[in-house]
Amino acid sequence: MAGWAAMTPHPKIDAIVETYLTLADAEAPGLVEGLYLEGSAALGDYRPGASDVDFIAVTSEPPPPGVLERIHTKLGAHPFDGVYLTWDDLGRDPAELGERPRSQAGRFSRRGSVNPVTWHTLARHGLTCRGPESHDLKIWNDPAALAAWTDRNLDLYWRRLVIRASRPFTPWGLTCLGGYGAVWVVTGVARLHYTLATGDITSKTGAGRHAREVFPECWHRVVDEALRLREEDSALPSVASVVAGLGDHFGTPRRSLYGSPFERRRDVLGFADQAITAAHELYRAR
Repeated sequence: MAGWAAMTPHPKIDAIVETYLTLADAEAPGLVEGLYLEGSAALGDYRPGASDVDFIAVTSEPPPPGVLERIHTKLGAHPFDGVYLTWDDLGRDPAELGERPRSQAGRFSRRGSVNPVTWHTLARHGLTCRGPESHDLKIWNDPAALAAWTDRNLDLYWRRLVIRASRPFTPWGLTCLGGYGAVWVVTGVARLHYTLATGDITSKTGAGRHAREVFPECWHRVVDEALRLREEDSALPSVASVVAGLGDHFGTPRRSLYGSPFERRRDVLGFADQAITAAHELYRAR
């Protein structure tokens, strides 16, 4: 199997992709026929300190048992998250496929979920590392299905997360005191609003800019705070990151736009509630 020419937006991505393809080709020569990047790497918003590298690996047939497990065990803790599909899968509605092999947060599972966002992102924004160019592929596309999935996800994931985060002494309640929670929630709900408003996919930074344009001025401070944290590339999902981020509020100079993390969490959750409601209204108006 031929290698690849480094064409990604950051040397760290180059290194991860090269390591992955070397391991995959050594373990199962010819198995990975196509490799595409989605997520921040493809959307022009990669942050080396906080971003994962999201991939779509394409094979001609479903991979044999054990092969992918061995590849990802050797890959270890590299932030390389993605799904394994066949060329035939790309032309089909993901709702008809059931589960597919997936790597997430360093853990591999043969029973991972798939959704229309992957297909849509690959078709419009996919970054090719191996195989035909993404714009030359025959990829399933159904804007109505993407919108319906997005509308459901607002409640199945985001509304539930906001409810959990509103309880102070829960994992998400504590996470939303830190910068990671602010970025994840504010840009997460804004991304879904953007999809229902435009029919396209955007990055975290793109979602923040969209939110600043379409939501009332009362929410600009929390959106600007999320954009600041995203740009600084230091907000991570760890206790150490939350503790370090307290200096943004109380240190000298103070970087946060908020006087305390509790005040910020209030606005993060308030914005999320309004953005979810507004996104549902967009869907109903279709």
